Amino acid sequence: MTQSRNDADVAFIAALAELLNANKLTELSVKREYGENDSLNVRVSKQVALAPAAAPAMVTPAPAPTAASEPASARAEAQSDPAQHPGAVTSPMVGTAYLAAEPGAANFVSVGAQVSEGDTLLIIEAMKTMNHIPAPRAGTVKRILVGDGSPIEFGAPLMIIE
Repeated sequence: MTQSRNDADVAFIAALAELLNANKLTELSVKREYGENDSLNVRVSKQVALAPAAAPAMVTPAPAPTAASEPASARAEAQSDPAQHPGAVTSPMVGTAYLAAEPGAANFVSVGAQVSEGDTLLIIEAMKTMNHIPAPRAGTVKRILVGDGSPIEFGAPLMIIE
């Protein structure tokens, strides 16, 4: 690889990073072909923290636990960061969350619903592929932390199942 091509690749990557920021994207992946068996694969991403104020109106408050059931520090941590809750179901991917199979259909689950391990909780659309998100364990849906059609980041808490 020549120095001028190396400089061009560095400039290309810098331009991708600027494009990422200018369009408020979290990830961008590009393959640049130079010829047969010669290419450059670039993936530029940034981690974005979701602000609690950005939570959709569908968020339902958790019932107040009794003092005897768990320590105060654990209660405060679970309420301040739902991802730290032991019953949190987190997103395995980046995409758009849908609570029903199609517009106008009934939601897969609702607060208070009993679910079995493997039941579909919601769908996350990623790159025009609908990915069913199964319940990792049996239990009761205590909180739904995402709204229908809301953007989801990897690892974001989706629901609380106890």
